[in-house]
Amino acid sequence: MNSYLIDTHILLWWLSDDKKLTKKIKLLIARPHNQIFVSSVSLWEIVIKKTLGKLEVPDDLKEAVDGSDIKLLSMTADHALYVEHLPLIHNDPFDRLLIAQCIVEDLIFITADKIIPQYKIKCF
Repeated sequence: MNSYLIDTHILLWWLSDDKKLTKKIKLLIARPHNQIFVSSVSLWEIVIKKTLGKLEVPDDLKEAVDGSDIKLLSMTADHALYVEHLPLIHNDPFDRLLIAQCIVEDLIFITADKIIPQYKIKCF
């Protein structure tokens, strides 16, 4: 079984069945033998952007995640503290926390962000 962490935009694309989500990623997320996580950091990012008027997201976001086979990964002190070990490649604090979570938890990151693979983490 492989374990994956999905990036914030991947979660949004998955929940809205967006055409930007490739068939390959759809199949990967849908496979029952894969363990798919979304971070509480992503939910935090979505709520902040929604509050600022940068995103339109349904009010039942948590229920939508709970109703899928995607598991919630909470942020821990270890995740937060690992960020200081990351090179300053990416300025986005949400992405840096997600990268730290992937490293600490040994997860494969599902992202369309072209900068993140520069961290030498496992990406899909």
